[in-house]
Amino acid sequence: MNKDTGNRLPRVAASSYLNTAPLIWSFIHGSQRAAVELFTDTAPARCAKMLANGEVDVALVPVIEYQRVSDILIVPDVCVGSRSAVRSVVLATKLNNLKKVKRVALDNSSRTSVALVKIIFREFLWFEPEWQTSRPDLKSMLQHSDAALIIGDPAMRIPRDQFRVFDLATLWHEFTGLGFVFAMWMARKDSIEKIRLIDLAAARMEGVSHLDEIAARYANEIGLPENEIIKYLTENVVFRVDEQMRHGLELYFELAKEHKLIQRERSLEFVNCR
Repeated sequence: MNKDTGNRLPRVAASSYLNTAPLIWSFIHGSQRAAVELFTDTAPARCAKMLANGEVDVALVPVIEYQRVSDILIVPDVCVGSRSAVRSVVLATKLNNLKKVKRVALDNSSRTSVALVKIIFREFLWFEPEWQTSRPDLKSMLQHSDAALIIGDPAMRIPRDQFRVFDLATLWHEFTGLGFVFAMWMARKDSIEKIRLIDLAAARMEGVSHLDEIAARYANEIGLPENEIIKYLTENVVFRVDEQMRHGLELYFELAKEHKLIQRERSLEFVNCR
């Protein structure tokens, strides 16, 4: 249970992947940097655990966790998603056809992506390979598996001339015609008053207006040129949920329930930020 301690700042958790940078820039460098206590040195799955345990009031978490964590609400409109190709959530393999895959190594740091991979194989490819959970190291993953799920910045560094890389958002779009939402801000129901002290939509807009600065900060860290980072943040990743992406999210939850990847399917319930 979340214990409020008087006038403390809202506690916020998010991973430090490049695709989250525009959503948290305001809290680190911008106008809301004194508004929250921010935790960023953590994986997406860890963010969900912190939220479930009441260690934070709001967290940027894999969307599948909305169906697994009790007493949380979705912050509307802000997300990490893609309308077609996301580049940073991929299956890497040396095979040229996913139909030939017999075993998949799963990077379990994002549970949304793990569930998405299973849905793609079961629902769209009509078969299921063997699954193996692994630490996110492509070389070691492919020693014992035919394909590897890699997410975040490491996925963008996979040499495309050495591996066949299947973009999960692209596969989803090809089969459904819809965009995909990977992560959203979610808040504890007992922390709503804390959430109303910050403006996550305004933070997104401020971060998106500083993409040049974000690219300069991340270029050396992830080993990509600044222009490629800006292209990724403007053409691959989407930070707002439009109608097509919301339909994609609802279908994802429906299929996750159908394939027993979640025990229940909750309808979307949002924080009233006013």
